[in-house]
Amino acid sequence: MSLHPSLQTYADAWTHSVEAISELVTPLAEGEWNWATPCPGWSVRDIVSHVIGLDCEMLGDPRPIHTLPRDLYHVKTENQRYMEMQVDVRRHHTAPEMTSELEYTIIRRSRQLRNESRDPGHKIRGPFGTEQTLELAMRMRAFDVWVHEQDLRTTLKKPGNLDSPGAYVARDLLLHGLAKVVAKEAGAPANSAVVFDVSGPVEFLRTVRVDAEGKGTVDNAPSLGPLATIGLDWETYFRLACGRVKYAAVADRIKSEGDQDLAEAILRNFAVTP
Repeated sequence: MSLHPSLQTYADAWTHSVEAISELVTPLAEGEWNWATPCPGWSVRDIVSHVIGLDCEMLGDPRPIHTLPRDLYHVKTENQRYMEMQVDVRRHHTAPEMTSELEYTIIRRSRQLRNESRDPGHKIRGPFGTEQTLELAMRMRAFDVWVHEQDLRTTLKKPGNLDSPGAYVARDLLLHGLAKVVAKEAGAPANSAVVFDVSGPVEFLRTVRVDAEGKGTVDNAPSLGPLATIGLDWETYFRLACGRVKYAAVADRIKSEGDQDLAEAILRNFAVTP
């Protein structure tokens, strides 16, 4: 293998999730491709189009030249407009066209990964015309594809892979945004701590500590006197953190102890994905 060892985790996670997506959508009837998903404004077809489009960009394919309709209510920002381009250009593709393009894209990307010899720090073209390291790009692809696999599983009522390789990439990436949620979005006071006790297929205990300057950090050491403790299952955690559900819709699946106002402020501001 020429792939750098630090990239193998992300390549394995992407492969596992994208092949699961292919298995989920290949048998679908034409009408099922139009079913709404938890991803705001996107159908099953739209999610698969997004996966295809971003992997084509990883392959270096040019972005489509396409004018978006003006009536896409869920497209409000320039970032959303950027992401929507690969989606809208495929909105009238048939089920066979979608599955064949997905299969072909998986073959091309898998070949690219097998032959990938660039350093993890090598700069490549990222979304929105930015530059990012190869390692970051592959981490984000592994995360994105796993989350969208879960979107499809929710819609198609075929739960699974909550503890697959992509789930652990998602856990680490979502935890990275947790300190900001607690310290900035929810306004936890200086010199305080909040404990998160997550159960289920991916299980972990993390403490967010807010220092004297109001800066938050995350560690896995327990806190002796947390201001609040929040207990929830992994599925609820990632769905909240990815903006797939609102706190009010899953409040019965969450237990909080200590400062209830702070706990509710955290849970209302839990989404960390754009």
